[in-house]
Amino acid sequence: MPFDFKKEYREFYQPKQVPALVTLPPVNYIALQGKGDPNEAGGAYQQAIGVLYAVAYTLKMSYRSGREIPGFFEYVVPPLEGFWWQEGVMGVDYAYKAGFCWISALRLPDFVGREDFAWAVEAAGKKKKLDCSGAKFLTLEEGLCVQILHVGSYDSEPESVEKMEQFLAENGYQNDFSQVRRHHEIYLSDPNRTAPEKRKTVIRHPVRRV
Repeated sequence: MPFDFKKEYREFYQPKQVPALVTLPPVNYIALQGKGDPNEAGGAYQQAIGVLYAVAYTLKMSYRSGREIPGFFEYVVPPLEGFWWQEGVMGVDYAYKAGFCWISALRLPDFVGREDFAWAVEAAGKKKKLDCSGAKFLTLEEGLCVQILHVGSYDSEPESVEKMEQFLAENGYQNDFSQVRRHHEIYLSDPNRTAPEKRKTVIRHPVRRV
């Protein structure tokens, strides 16, 4: 059976609908940074997602192209993730989507190194006739965070964020947003196939002790 990150790392991908603390190890990603409304048809965010999946599936199917990656094993491409912020805003203002800055990302297996990543970016660009040059190899160590499973539309996320805020206040923690620690979302549902009220999204915030 292919390795499935969601099943193997349940504490990171399958939280409950109540806030809980979690400590994240360093994780490598295919990442692409941009700005603007993610709902804009054909906009920068939608284009970035196309690039991410092109590179991800090039790596996933590398063994069929003759590329030998040491330590390779078959795996399921992990769910799409997003790191979000707005200039001058603490957290996220959901009503101002045009002001979103984002890093859209897909987790990489640990066996993918920078050399193999560079190969995949070039190969994906040639095969898909896409400009994949914006895709970067990104390593992040989120450390201590609070997270929750949000079930519902993206616009209703503030309800779950409020639960997280209450949890932090009651347990002696506070948010710790910075230039490298962001509002983080993991999309467990395909928005094209799942009704808004049934979508599942992991929401994660960096925290520290008060």
